[in-house]
Amino acid sequence: MWPWGHLAVAYLFYTVVTHRRFGRPPRAWPAIALAVGSQTPDLIDKPLAWNFGVLPGGRTLAHSLFVVACLVPAVLLVADRLEDRAIGIGFLIGYCSHLLADIPPAVLSGEFAHAAYLLWPVLEQPPEDPVAGILDAILHYYALGPYEWVQFALFAIAALVWYRDGMPGLGLLSAPLERRLGIES
Repeated sequence: MWPWGHLAVAYLFYTVVTHRRFGRPPRAWPAIALAVGSQTPDLIDKPLAWNFGVLPGGRTLAHSLFVVACLVPAVLLVADRLEDRAIGIGFLIGYCSHLLADIPPAVLSGEFAHAAYLLWPVLEQPPEDPVAGILDAILHYYALGPYEWVQFALFAIAALVWYRDGMPGLGLLSAPLERRLGIES
């Protein structure tokens, strides 16, 4: 899945949860943590596999449920120490939604080998075409088929929902930039 697809899935899930549980849209810092979490598995695995050759594929270490089992208590411990568990939960929802969104549609028809990355290194990484870095992946590895168009649609829906929610997180990110550029509101 492309980065914007992961972000869309994470935000749509998170906003539904916060609206149902708290009766309000997501708060700014948890929304930013959610966005970061939704990208983290790929930011770890893909460079380590494609650029440095340390991992056997772009969905291994950070995509493994064994890493999640260690990550969840660690993130919650740090969030509790910082006295804002909602930020940690936002990050974890983004991270875990990434892993679920990476499960290819073929799994629905019983081809579970494509989700073996979830149990890496116990199960072998499903074969993937060799990639000579991030730029090569963008130019050659991914194709624009129906699955990718669905991701664009999800992103458009998520962007509209995010706008309706008051664009949580945008003010925290734009204020320092405006100060640096000398823009007055």
